[in-house]
Amino acid sequence: MRGLIKSFKFAFRGVLRTTQKERNFRIHLVCMIYMYAFLGIFDWFVLDKAQWAILFIANAIVLSAEIFNTAIEALVDLATRQQHPLAAIAKDCAAGAVLICAVMAVAVGVILLWQPSAFTAMYDYFRTHLWMLAAFVISLGISMTFIFGKKRNTPK
Repeated sequence: MRGLIKSFKFAFRGVLRTTQKERNFRIHLVCMIYMYAFLGIFDWFVLDKAQWAILFIANAIVLSAEIFNTAIEALVDLATRQQHPLAAIAKDCAAGAVLICAVMAVAVGVILLWQPSAFTAMYDYFRTHLWMLAAFVISLGISMTFIFGKKRNTPK
């Protein structure tokens, strides 16, 4: 049982380190949180269980790809300790894989969430609930600070 608990500890530490170190991971995370908040709090969008599952899978793929990219970059840095053309290829390919996953996840989101009536309802809601619009704008400011704020040190 201790081994299992330790493995979860290491896994959570990997997610935390990636969150602290990688700006793009924070961008993916914030976009995902906003999407799920809008989908879960308000009933503007209509999704069935299969569509929810597709969204979860798309988000998991993007976040996982970003974590793999971070791991590959760390291994390449450790192995080379200097610039090398093959190191650049490895890093660029890993980043390219994340880009492909992210673009496809956006495509999935557009396909599933392009519901004009939902956007009309969203507009009407924020037009009539200005305090919620203000809260949303404040949350965007907090999110930008989380994403682009001071450089974070990765814990040892």
